[in-house]
Amino acid sequence: MRKTLWPHLRPYSRWIALGVACSAMEAIFELLIPLVMSDIVDVGIANADQAYVTQKGILMVVMAMVSLCFGLGGAACSAIAGQGFGANLRAAQYEHIQEFAFSNIEKFSTASLVTRLTNDVNNMQMTLMMGMRLLVRAPVMLVAALFLSIRISYRLSNVFLVALPLLIVVVALILTKASPLFRSLQEKTDALNLVVQENLTGIRVVKSFVQEDYEREKFARRNNDLRATSQKAFGMVVINMPVMMLIIYGTIIAVMWFGGQMVYAGTLEAGKLLTYFTYITQIMISLMMVSMIFMMMTRSVACAKRIVEVLREVPAITNDAAVTEQDENGKLVPATVRDGSIDFDHVSFKYDSASPEWILRDVNLHIRSGQTVGILGGTGSAKTTLVSLIPRLYEATEGTVRVGGRPVKDYTMEHLRDAVSVVLQKNTLFSGTIRENLLWGNPNATEEQLWDACRSACADEFLERMPDGLDTDLGQGGVNVSGGQKQRLCIARAILKQPRVLILDDSTSAVDTATDAKIRQAFATELKDTTKIIIAQRVTSICQADLILVMDGGRVVAQGTHEELMKTSDIYREVYTAQQEGVSIGG
Repeated sequence: MRKTLWPHLRPYSRWIALGVACSAMEAIFELLIPLVMSDIVDVGIANADQAYVTQKGILMVVMAMVSLCFGLGGAACSAIAGQGFGANLRAAQYEHIQEFAFSNIEKFSTASLVTRLTNDVNNMQMTLMMGMRLLVRAPVMLVAALFLSIRISYRLSNVFLVALPLLIVVVALILTKASPLFRSLQEKTDALNLVVQENLTGIRVVKSFVQEDYEREKFARRNNDLRATSQKAFGMVVINMPVMMLIIYGTIIAVMWFGGQMVYAGTLEAGKLLTYFTYITQIMISLMMVSMIFMMMTRSVACAKRIVEVLREVPAITNDAAVTEQDENGKLVPATVRDGSIDFDHVSFKYDSASPEWILRDVNLHIRSGQTVGILGGTGSAKTTLVSLIPRLYEATEGTVRVGGRPVKDYTMEHLRDAVSVVLQKNTLFSGTIRENLLWGNPNATEEQLWDACRSACADEFLERMPDGLDTDLGQGGVNVSGGQKQRLCIARAILKQPRVLILDDSTSAVDTATDAKIRQAFATELKDTTKIIIAQRVTSICQADLILVMDGGRVVAQGTHEELMKTSDIYREVYTAQQEGVSIGG
């Protein structure tokens, strides 16, 4: 775990060292002040020497100011190191998550990853900030105060032989009980975040089905679980304080009893006893600080393990097998997709290698570059899974998928996915303007190119009615546009890439048939050389395609043109007839 986290902490090692030095010096100056105070009582006041008292008083003020300066320096250094460490951890996790395949993200869940990026990192950086100060200040004060108190009175220091073991036992017991509870606490936080995320993301569905009460009950259950676990975890921590105070005040009473007798007997000066009380307080406060830091570290260790799990997760899909080729200047560069031809060579797939169930089974296909391919099949026939293998959103379990004549593993994911544009079943737009979302397709697109893409996707029809046009703010997730408008904007974004392969996964389901026909016509004229793969439920959306695939049970059970399939495929013919009858009835 230390090897994984240290690289993110190393850039701030100098700040940590400087902060530790400042905290140590702050503690040392604080410890010297009681000695000066003892001299004032035993020498200055005892001898009625005003000049001596003034001199020592000024020295105390100077020492306090120096201690304050070191304290401020330590606080500044700990803040820089802690916040920097936290920022590095968040950045490292976020960058690593970007490399995850879908299977990696599904392993953790989105809500858990958000918690690890925020809550867990916050706990670690707070522990570092507090630890830099307290883990230095407390031991220095503890050891130095013990040494100085023993120097004042060896006999009186025997009180610590009882107090210290008691404190150590109490802290050890509490830490043993609290450690597993903090791990559980973070898991309960994940569960609560999942409910909140689902509710807010699907708030329209919740309201349309009038399920607010059900969602409230689900939230209440998770919230109560988190509260109960928090009470157990922090209840153990809270016990630490009264037990510590009991031991501290017991120690003070014992020192007062035995020290008072020594002062009365003349074996200990009153000023020394007063100084001794100061050191006792510092020793006990130091022990309280140490125990508090250990409590924080217990939770921080639980958070660190969760963060390390993310950082050590090996992406299921990597660029390790990518090859290079020579460019026109003879320089070796990553292989690029030359054309939009696609081949499936005995491809099979399942999400979990241990699962006995295959999602795709022995798929063999050849799609020529520039062809328009339609895919038809019932729910669960693995249409989306099939096209997801082309840009390597998932990896084929068996067989080989080729794009542009090369196995997809020969390309880096950046080059492959830059050549394959996908409009997924679930359309996603991001907060910001329409222009900012469209520029994902081509960051250098001109105003004319943006509007051309919008016209091809029939998005210009509603954009021209918007006062701000392309600069209209979409809101979070594109809530300011309808489902059909969102689909057309996503298609326009994909067109802007001018990809070798364009995949539309039921991406025109929310538009009317006339608009669907216009979009398909635009594809035929604007993207002649692009291979177009269209998954659709409406036969009319794909009947003009060069090749139509009929899928059932994870297999391609038929392929051909519309006319060929009407003669050879019972499934295709039944779907077409049923839809035509539905149109006739509707008309």
